[in-house]
Amino acid sequence: QVQLVESGGGLVQAGGSLRLSCAASRSIFSTNYMGWYRQAPGKQRELVARITSGGSTDYADSVKGRFTISRDNAKNTVYLQMNSLKPEDTAVYSCNGYFYGLGDYWGQGTQVTVSS
Repeated sequence: QVQLVESGGGLVQAGGSLRLSCAASRSIFSTNYMGWYRQAPGKQRELVARITSGGSTDYADSVKGRFTISRDNAKNTVYLQMNSLKPEDTAVYSCNGYFYGLGDYWGQGTQVTVSS
């Protein structure tokens, strides 16, 4: 079993920044990838950013140049730095990771609200 615990969400004005953290209960070194997803009310969940064990990253077009995903293997933590936030970034952000031999795991999510 793996627990993923997100933190760092909250209310911020448009143009502001937030940093989300996802702490894993076991080593993230043994993951194929870790990612952040988001789901806004009435919309499907979408991939925001993903980082592989080798450090390669992918971003949704809507966040490129504004968001940065990173990982600290020593702390078993993945981060999502979000800058220049827009009201359309408002959503529940969830952490996801695929752990070799264990499977796919999700955190409980953290709310990000961007006011205009």
